[in-house]
Amino acid sequence: MTTAMEGKTILVVDDDPDIISAITAILADAGAEVVTVADGDAAIEQAREVDPDLIILDAMLPKRSGFLVLEALRKGKKKGERPHIIMITGNQGRRHQAWAESLGVDAYMNKPFRMDRLVGEANRLLAS
Repeated sequence: MTTAMEGKTILVVDDDPDIISAITAILADAGAEVVTVADGDAAIEQAREVDPDLIILDAMLPKRSGFLVLEALRKGKKKGERPHIIMITGNQGRRHQAWAESLGVDAYMNKPFRMDRLVGEANRLLAS
C-alpha cells in the first residue's frame, strides 16, 4: 500500500527517546525518511538544513519550546505551506491549542495518542 509519506522527509522533534523511537518506526514503515532531534534549537537548525515536508513537534522541549520553534518556522508563511507541522503535547489545556493554532500549526494532538491517528494526520497533510 502506497502512502503519502513515501519518499517524504519528516522531522520528529521530541525529548522523549521512547516517543522518538515509536514515531520513527511507524513513519519509516510507511516509507518516510525520518530525521530526529531532541531540543528546540536543533529543531530549527535541522528544519533549515533538511527542508522537511512535515515536522512532528513536541510542545515542551529543552532550550526552546515547541511554540517558539513553530513561531520561527512559520514566520512569513501561511498555514498549509511546507513544512506541514503537527504539534504533539501532554498538556490538555485548550489555551495551548489556541496558541498553536494562532501560530499556524496544521494539526494538534494530545498525548497519549494512537499511532494510527498520527499516521492519518501525516498522510492527510502530505497528500494536500
